[in-house]
Amino acid sequence: KSRSGAVLSKSATLIKQSGNPLPRLKQIKMGGGLAEGSINSEGLPNAGIDYYVSDTVLDGVAATGKPYIVSLSGLKVADNVEMLGRVVAANTATPGKIAGVELNLACPNIPGKPTVALDFEQMDSVITQVLAHEGFAACGLPLGVKLAPYFDGPHYDQCASIINRHKDRIRYVVTMNTIGNCIVVDSETESALIAPKGGFGGVGGGFTKHIALANVAQLYTRLDSSIDIVGVGGVATGDDAFQLILCGAAAVQTATTHWLEGPACFDRIAAELEAIMRKKGYSSLEAFRGKLKPYDKTNKPKEVAAAATSTGGPGLGLAYWLLMALMPILGILVERFVLASTR
Repeated sequence: KSRSGAVLSKSATLIKQSGNPLPRLKQIKMGGGLAEGSINSEGLPNAGIDYYVSDTVLDGVAATGKPYIVSLSGLKVADNVEMLGRVVAANTATPGKIAGVELNLACPNIPGKPTVALDFEQMDSVITQVLAHEGFAACGLPLGVKLAPYFDGPHYDQCASIINRHKDRIRYVVTMNTIGNCIVVDSETESALIAPKGGFGGVGGGFTKHIALANVAQLYTRLDSSIDIVGVGGVATGDDAFQLILCGAAAVQTATTHWLEGPACFDRIAAELEAIMRKKGYSSLEAFRGKLKPYDKTNKPKEVAAAATSTGGPGLGLAYWLLMALMPILGILVERFVLASTR
């Protein structure tokens, strides 16, 4: 019933995984007790691909009327290809219940190798092999690719070059995943905040927003215009969403805020974004998407009188954002449902 636009499954592996030892997800607080972010090392807990394409899940999501995207995160390339075959089979058996596939290349899943999205030779190979799956090519399901955060210009160039080579098949990219190999220290106990991997994990939430803005802006200038960008990192308010869209995102995703606030955050963030758009006189996302201005001391705040806004405000202009482009937002809801159903 929330204003999230679709349902994304928990990133699936070939067989069920219980994940890393607890505690593996913790809130990070800064001065004044404010929650600034989170750290996690979950270890991909999930119910296995067969569950995510089962009638139980497909029928349950179909009842919501929202599109369903299946996320794949195989421990090896062969796993991704095998899981893709099962998605294709489920889509053939129950047409219309799966809206697309998201390939998660942002998690360090393959032992002894870097995160796939940070190893460009490996990234190109994985995408090529997945797209070569005969059944997937025939079924016509769109593909999204989840990326790790990048920090250097040549990395953006290499990533975009790979994605653009497959522009006829890749519909969108998700940028970015948490910032990996961070550690948060509890001064009171003089220990790490989470248990797995000696306390090292991925940091998300407010700490990551400016890095996410940079990743969206850098990829927006490099990717083919047919490829949408889902901006992820530090989205807690409508203004956060506005900034990501201004940098080029066609959609935004939130995880830490949803974890802390629940699904009510979707309605609040959407309403705040609409208010910003009304104030600035924007009737659609396309009116400002990707139109970040360079610094100029003559730049002035953009505001219009309330009477000058279109009747009903920007609600219709947000239809794309709310119905199509928020595909990944409900992933955590699906994860909670799955874990509760498979204990």
